[in-house]
Amino acid sequence: MVEQPGGALSSGAFKIAAAAIAAVIIGASILVFFLFRQSEAALRAEVLATLRADAAAIEGVAAHANLPALEQVLGVRISADPNRLYLLVSANGTKLAGNLDEVPVALAGKAAGGVFTYRRASESDPGALERQAVALMVPVGEGARVLVGRDIEAEQRMLVHLRLLALGGMAVLALAGLAGGYVLSRVVLGRLENVNRVTRTIMAGDLTQRIAVTARGDEIDVVAANVNHMLDRIEQLMNGLREVSDNIAHDLKTPLNRLRNRAEAALRDTRDASACRAGLERTIEDADELIKTFNALLLIARLEAQALEGTTEEVDLGRLVADVVELYEPVAEEAGLKLTYAGGDGILLQVNRHLVGQAVANLVDNAIKYGRASPESQSGSSGGGGGRMATRVDVGVSRIGGVAEISVADDGPGIGEADRARVLRRFVRLEQSRSRPGTGLGLSLVAAVARLHDGRLRLEDNAPGLRVVLDLPVARKHCA
Repeated sequence: MVEQPGGALSSGAFKIAAAAIAAVIIGASILVFFLFRQSEAALRAEVLATLRADAAAIEGVAAHANLPALEQVLGVRISADPNRLYLLVSANGTKLAGNLDEVPVALAGKAAGGVFTYRRASESDPGALERQAVALMVPVGEGARVLVGRDIEAEQRMLVHLRLLALGGMAVLALAGLAGGYVLSRVVLGRLENVNRVTRTIMAGDLTQRIAVTARGDEIDVVAANVNHMLDRIEQLMNGLREVSDNIAHDLKTPLNRLRNRAEAALRDTRDASACRAGLERTIEDADELIKTFNALLLIARLEAQALEGTTEEVDLGRLVADVVELYEPVAEEAGLKLTYAGGDGILLQVNRHLVGQAVANLVDNAIKYGRASPESQSGSSGGGGGRMATRVDVGVSRIGGVAEISVADDGPGIGEADRARVLRRFVRLEQSRSRPGTGLGLSLVAAVARLHDGRLRLEDNAPGLRVVLDLPVARKHCA
């Protein structure tokens, strides 16, 4: 069952955006709370500092004047600034002067002063709003005391207004963030839905579909590009598998039928024991060829899966190739070809000796086998076109920079440029009749050995003939 994507509000992008906004809002709330607490404390400290200076001035006046004179001074101060609060009380607590009716209970026992609430004398109505003020008590002699204070209601209201503005700003920020998260989630869901639509089409069997890649170059585009590359590779592998399956069915059907017919003929011919034995021997030969074909397929599969581990050793490439050439000299002589080798020792590589040797042997064998192609068959896995027959095969080993180059060249019919990439695929044989020996796996195996060793296989025009080059890096980063 294919799952469909949910709505924008339930999408991962929106949830991430909402979580981020919530974290920002919580952090901002803590910061605003801390700032307002500090602002209130700073305000009170500043007011108390002003009141201490005012109290010091009143103490100076009281030191040189009696209480009636002090009452006049307080009256003048109250007239000059209604927000200043004063209360002169006698030793027994009786009010003598000032714009407060009594000493606030909140200041009892607080020599350093503090915050209290009060109602103005003009607002003596019990329904009048209470106001905040800061004050401290100052002794003025004869047991009398003076309350020196200041109304801070305006400052408190300003702080409350700022607090409300901050809360409103955070609410607007949260709504804007959620709206932005919703829009973002819609955009992301739209692009992901494009990916889901393409993948559903691909799952339905249409491998030609690809995910659209925009010019943004963001993470989704990177994922889309990687998925498209993966789909290209999958389609390539499936096409290759289909082609291999078709070729296996074609190439193995004939030898299997031949093997079965020979076995039946040997069973029917009970009179001649030697003919029966010869038929069985040829049947075994055909079975061996089939086994070799399957072994080659298995080896190529293991090479492409890089399943051959711990099989490398330091090899003198020149000596290895020279040994292969020496092995094939009788075969070339029998085919009427001159086989030559040019190269020196001392090119050391960390490779799989057996696989590289087999790859070189395949190249030399192909050059000998298909370089002498007749005009009728013309070419196989190493031949191209024309009726020219090779007279020589030249094998060479050289080092160019950090690459060791093994070349096998002939002056035979060659391979057309349009077919050089195709012959590297499994079971591909340019010989239409497929009457000559071979399976079409030789160059595929060489290409797989090259990839295993981080190298490459090149087919070039030898003018005339074909030149096949196997490049192997001298210094490899890892070993297969």
